[in-house]
Amino acid sequence: MPHEPEDTDPKTWHRYFAMECNNRGWQLAAQSRTPEEDLEMLNAAHAAALHWATMGAELNDMRAKTLLAEVHALLGYGASALKYANEVKSYFLARETEDWELAYTHVIHSHAAAAAGESQLHRESYAAAVTAVDAIGDDEDRKIVLQTFQQVPPPS
Repeated sequence: MPHEPEDTDPKTWHRYFAMECNNRGWQLAAQSRTPEEDLEMLNAAHAAALHWATMGAELNDMRAKTLLAEVHALLGYGASALKYANEVKSYFLARETEDWELAYTHVIHSHAAAAAGESQLHRESYAAAVTAVDAIGDDEDRKIVLQTFQQVPPPS
């Protein structure tokens, strides 16, 4: 966790809250939740996106949208989950992307497609996710991505 800032620069505080909310959102996304925690997860994801948009770079914005896509998929908000996931996928597939982040992109896109009821897209993204996860070089990175992937329903 980041240390609480000691200065009064608003950008420093935006970064601090963006990281705190992002970490809390992913933590909640990875566990069983109560309805109250579902709301906290949703609020944390949107707060992280707000703070990153205020001061972050485009990469931060896309990572925040990755969390938004996952949270919306988990909560069954298929249309908005897929909107975020499509934007994230377009961004990360158009540039040099680390293996773990590419895998996350496909995993999240698959989850969003499933939540949106897009069966064919879900199958395609799920297959791409399996391939991308298998290609992750670092075992710890793969373990982290698999924690999210296990929440994605397999295609029928």
